[in-house]
Amino acid sequence: MPECMGTLLVCPTRVVGSRTQCRPNWPGGALMCRSLFIVLVAAVLLGAVAHRAAGQGQELAADGDQVYVMHCARCHDDTQPRMPTRDALREQSARQIQSAMTSGVMRQFASRLSAAERRAVAEFLSDDPAGTLAPSVPVLPATAFCDADDSAQVDLSAPAWNGWGVDLANRRLQPTESAGLTADDVGGLRLRWAFGFPGVTATGSQATVVAGRVLVGTRNGLVYALDAATGCVRWVHEAPTSVRSAISVGPADEGGFNAYFGDGFASVHAVDLLTGELRWTTTVESHAAAQITGAPALHDGVLFVPVSSLEEVSAADPRYECCTFRGSVVALDAATGQRFWKRFVITESPQPTRRNSAGTQNLGPSGAGVWSAPTLDPARNQLYIATGDAYSDPAAAESDAIMALQMDTGEIHWVTQTTPGDAFTIACVSDNPVARANCPESNGPDVDYGSSPVLISGPGGEDLLLAGQKSGVMYGLRPETGEIVWETRVSDGGLLGGIEWGFAADDTQVYVSISDAMEKAPGEAGGVTALRIEDGELVWHAPPVQDTCGSRPGCHTAQPAAVTLIPGVAFAGSLDGHLRAHSTDTGRVIWDFDTAREFVTVNGVEARGGALNGPGPTIVDGMLYVVSGYDSFGYMPGNVLLAFAVD
Repeated sequence: MPECMGTLLVCPTRVVGSRTQCRPNWPGGALMCRSLFIVLVAAVLLGAVAHRAAGQGQELAADGDQVYVMHCARCHDDTQPRMPTRDALREQSARQIQSAMTSGVMRQFASRLSAAERRAVAEFLSDDPAGTLAPSVPVLPATAFCDADDSAQVDLSAPAWNGWGVDLANRRLQPTESAGLTADDVGGLRLRWAFGFPGVTATGSQATVVAGRVLVGTRNGLVYALDAATGCVRWVHEAPTSVRSAISVGPADEGGFNAYFGDGFASVHAVDLLTGELRWTTTVESHAAAQITGAPALHDGVLFVPVSSLEEVSAADPRYECCTFRGSVVALDAATGQRFWKRFVITESPQPTRRNSAGTQNLGPSGAGVWSAPTLDPARNQLYIATGDAYSDPAAAESDAIMALQMDTGEIHWVTQTTPGDAFTIACVSDNPVARANCPESNGPDVDYGSSPVLISGPGGEDLLLAGQKSGVMYGLRPETGEIVWETRVSDGGLLGGIEWGFAADDTQVYVSISDAMEKAPGEAGGVTALRIEDGELVWHAPPVQDTCGSRPGCHTAQPAAVTLIPGVAFAGSLDGHLRAHSTDTGRVIWDFDTAREFVTVNGVEARGGALNGPGPTIVDGMLYVVSGYDSFGYMPGNVLLAFAVD
């Protein structure tokens, strides 16, 4: 499971022999280890009898006591062994419980509840007063909204950052003419405006910038359209749950333009770009643990949607029948949301295998979620994906793999697995034999893929497909066959190690940020590396900055966030809150901004930055946009979007 996929907490681990242990090798990790399993069980089992709703209903007033009795009491009224009691749950705040149900691991079990019911039961469980949690859609002051009429003509050929990787190849390289920013300009970047997201402590999606609008999703399900120049609000759309996928924009058949995104219930939504009005919604996977974290990729009227899951977290419950989820890619008609095809990446359906030590039936094969945006290659009629680890023994050949699918049919063209035998669930992090019941015998090492493959034209005229793994290895493959041309280790890798969320490439070099967040201490983890695309040879390595954390709680120098590139400059964020610009020639830092502080916002919401994780910055028309804040795993919280420009 990639490092930051919405779990409440994952403990620092190390691998000793073949066993993953909850033993941090840096002092700050000890606190995270101590209560890991209790927290996970609480998250998984609160509301454990709930199932996915068939649709989104009207929000009605709810009674938290009644919701608890109907959906929670069976497990938490002190009737089940090892389950957190009602008294234990009272120690959490309403905001913590609500966040767990909307964007954490509990969201799969709380999905039947309406937004009002989730708020009510969170207030009830925490003993916070009714009304503590306001409805998701914030009441913003009139001054937060744009004055001008939003009827300007949309030109999708104008400079933009549309979707995850700015182009179909996911290179994360913004050309100079679209960036409006050169290497010589970067040192003059100054904060132009800040926008605060109410009600969250971790940011959601990467900012999409199209036609003078910034589109960004949040963990509480709100999608904002902001004016790119000023940050004023054009519209706010409320999705049923968290939105973490980057947003893709394209023309609508009936006229106008749609913005497309996925959510934490594995549904895809199309909303009007100018108004935020819902055009259509399609659920692409019915499994209760399914979610969409990677951006839908759009080409020629077709959306290609990756599907991942949190089922390996569900396996923390020894009574859970682990596991049945299989990652997939779904092709939808962008005009209507109708499905053209769906391809499970594991072709074999799950079947009963063994019974675990608690007597619960286990199943397999399972896993191989697709966490990142597909990379499209229309010239070959292929799309490329990177898959996650398996959840069941034996690990499927399609897990921890790079795959090529036919764009028109979804047929699998080739599969290249880079780490065989990587079957893992959260049960594996416990030292309690009962709690480890759903840990596969292979026990990890959980070094799957969280970043999109990148397609490039090599210096010798031959295309290469680049892939970066949590194992710390970067690969160059032939897109025609999946043959590995070269492989280079850039870090030791591990559970939160190696290459996490994304890298960037120009014509000759690939730029990789390194995580190793739980494997190494602050000051040792992190850094940025440049490799030569032709053969994977090291060009330069910029080590992590040593003196940024001090005594700041949750601070770390690991760099799991995606890299963004303009000619001559690679931008890389860090868990210490710093966004740094590196010269692509030498790796030297030429600009540095610490986002981990409070900001005065254009919408009047109290906001501060924190850890930079997941999304990378986006750059359009002389402005740079980055979201800051990520409190999962105990890292620094935040709730702000920052916009920079050259003075």
